[in-house]
Amino acid sequence: MKKKDVIKKYNSQKKLITKYNHHYFNLDSPLVTDDKYDLIKREIIELENEFPYLIGEKSVQDQVGAPITKKFKKIKHAKPMLSLSNTFNADGMNDFISKVSNYLNIKEKNFNFSSELKIDGISASLTYENGNLIKGLSRGDGITGEDILENLKTIKDIPKKISDNNLPKILEIRGEVYIGKNDFKKIKKNFANPRNAAGGSLRQKDPKITQKIPLKFFAYGFGVISPMIYKTQSEFISKLKDWGFTVNPHNNLVNGVEEIEKHHKKIDSIRSSLDYDIDGIVYKIDDLNLQRRLGSTSNSPRWATAYKFSSEKAISIIKAINIQVGRTGAITPVARIEPVTVGGVVVSNATLHNEDEIKRKDIRVGDTIVIQRAGDVIPQVVSVDLNKRKKNSHKYIFPNKCLCGGEIKKDFNLSTEKEDAVRRCNKGYDCSFTAKEKLKHIVSKEAFNIDGLGKKVIDQFWKLNLIKDPSDIFVLNFDKIKKMEGWGDLSVKNLKIAINQSKNISLNRFIYSIGIRHIGQENAKILGGFFKSIKHFANLFEQSSRIEILKNLKDLDGIGDTQILSIKNFFKNSRNTEIVKNLITKLNIENYKEINKKGKLSNTNIMFTGSFKKISRSEAKTLTENLGGKVLGSVSKKLNILVVGDSKPTKKKIDKARELKIKIYSESDWYKFLNI
Repeated sequence: MKKKDVIKKYNSQKKLITKYNHHYFNLDSPLVTDDKYDLIKREIIELENEFPYLIGEKSVQDQVGAPITKKFKKIKHAKPMLSLSNTFNADGMNDFISKVSNYLNIKEKNFNFSSELKIDGISASLTYENGNLIKGLSRGDGITGEDILENLKTIKDIPKKISDNNLPKILEIRGEVYIGKNDFKKIKKNFANPRNAAGGSLRQKDPKITQKIPLKFFAYGFGVISPMIYKTQSEFISKLKDWGFTVNPHNNLVNGVEEIEKHHKKIDSIRSSLDYDIDGIVYKIDDLNLQRRLGSTSNSPRWATAYKFSSEKAISIIKAINIQVGRTGAITPVARIEPVTVGGVVVSNATLHNEDEIKRKDIRVGDTIVIQRAGDVIPQVVSVDLNKRKKNSHKYIFPNKCLCGGEIKKDFNLSTEKEDAVRRCNKGYDCSFTAKEKLKHIVSKEAFNIDGLGKKVIDQFWKLNLIKDPSDIFVLNFDKIKKMEGWGDLSVKNLKIAINQSKNISLNRFIYSIGIRHIGQENAKILGGFFKSIKHFANLFEQSSRIEILKNLKDLDGIGDTQILSIKNFFKNSRNTEIVKNLITKLNIENYKEINKKGKLSNTNIMFTGSFKKISRSEAKTLTENLGGKVLGSVSKKLNILVVGDSKPTKKKIDKARELKIKIYSESDWYKFLNI
């Protein structure tokens, strides 16, 4: 079949499916039998599998229900709905507990944990005022959710009113909306999987349609509670049951790693028999006061982690080993394997991580291998079956050049004082492969967040020379795009709107987006607070001013030698500087907005040296910032107070503070000063 005929057939079948979905989901009036619907959908999927170029941003296999109009009001969460960190084995769980212990400066590691099954559903937040349900939001991006209150009200497991004589005035309850496996069997012809079915149903514009879908709700936690009258997570879970919520019967209270392992293995052994999909267990520090002290990073709470179940494994054969280039120039080897189904997903590629991993496992082309989806997500090679290795097999020789032809090498890590395991191409935007991956980073949710400009579209626009540099995004030829296969007036209009909206970006988000190695979201915030405006940030472009700036960055707590060297190397590359300069001209970059927490330490610069008895350095930093203070990383005239811990303080820092006549507090003096 000729390409134009393939495209014509594919688009024709897609239009039919769209029409049938609209009548089924939005009009509640099916036009065809289930058998005919399934036949057309199978034909589309077969075409996508045979001709991948047909797939735009989303495959028919990934589509849920009918397209939803932008009708839901967006509302900011009173308290962010953060994602969870993950761990995959007992060692990982031990590491998590050690981090908790170190942050709290508590030697005892047998904490009580409230455990809950990690349901594969859609997170939702319910807010009650004086017992009445007044707000219902989807998780959204964690900061802002969609107002889906009327749809949530159709779920029988969600009480519309709570009666309790001792109920907090404001009560935000969080949980998971899902569809049971048995219920899903009745509607599976219309959805890709139970999770998509739950998500599509919750976003129907008519709550009467949502009501017809057998949605259920497990309550598992809270957001804002005012006043807070509970002391433990498990106490709150118990109250949820009293208020009429459905709480997972397998929730449990466990203590220490041994009990966690025992509980984890027990649930893993029965998970296939449960009426809902789970991919792990969430363990939360039970003591709410400890949760408060631990707080959160920008992405996840420090007091909880998701302990994933062991991955499903499968056997395949390596057909080839290729390398991929990441946005930081990292060279990652990828095994191209005979397609095999792992955990319900067809896998044809598996990561080999790095050169050392290939050598350690002696992985070769032609090998029979065991693969698994790590955390049920990333396929990776676990082991090689040496008994099935062919006699003419040869060791894999890792390339010494990037796909662009540039030299690749292992950088020296200042923290570990060893070479990195990963080889890198350090040409930055001069490497076309790195440049394309940087573009994908720039448009991502955490950076410019340009809806409709995903990875596949970047690949498409790159190939057509529509986008080569980040600044090209903001001068796209939309008339040309309109004429392209798969693009219509509406999709082009939506893309144009999304790009125009993204032109307004905060300074810290901009710094993160340009993709300087070792500068993550937290580092970008610290740098944003230092530079304040894009005008001052732009001083990094000139070598003379850059030298002085890099010296001053050493004052910042959280910015170390590794980050400073990375910034230096990034802007030393004239092509990188040119790219960033051009991008700035297309944007409205907002000045950094300092969150001025007023407190006893407002406008006070603090530094800590040595370790403390009562709290950890990390908690001391958080405490300082919550009281309006700022933590510095070195002693200078900017410093107001040096707090000296009882164990192993740095004499050089103390001597310099005395020389500059800076206030010096002992640990006990510090607590007295703060009244804690």
